[in-house]
Amino acid sequence: MDEPSDAAFEEAVARALDSIPAELARAMDNVVVLVEAEPPADDPDLLGVYDGTPLTERDGWWGAGSLPDRITIFSGPLRRMCADAEELEHEIAVTVVHEIAHHFGIDDDQLHELGWG
Repeated sequence: MDEPSDAAFEEAVARALDSIPAELARAMDNVVVLVEAEPPADDPDLLGVYDGTPLTERDGWWGAGSLPDRITIFSGPLRRMCADAEELEHEIAVTVVHEIAHHFGIDDDQLHELGWG
C-alpha cells in the first residue's frame, strides 16, 4: 500500500469524526482528538487511547477549567496493519468510534459485544 501522507491520515480521522451522528457529536463534552505517529513503547500495537473522565463518571466537581479529555489515534500501527487504503480508512473509523465510546462510558467488554472491539 502506498503510505498516505500525515495530512491524508488526519483527513481520514476527520471523516471518521464527521460520520458520528450529530446527536452524539453534540453530547461530546470537552474532548480533543489528536493523531500521533506511534504509541508508547510498552504497547506498540495500540491503535488509539482515551485519556479522561467518561461522561458517566463526571459529577459536580468536574466542569469549567477542567483540561479536555484526549483521544489519541496512533497512525503507525494502523498503517502497518492495513493492506490498502480502503482497509485503513475503515480501521481508522472503527478506532475513532471505539475511543469515543469510552468517552461515553462504554468499556471494552461492551464494545466487543457490540462488534466494535
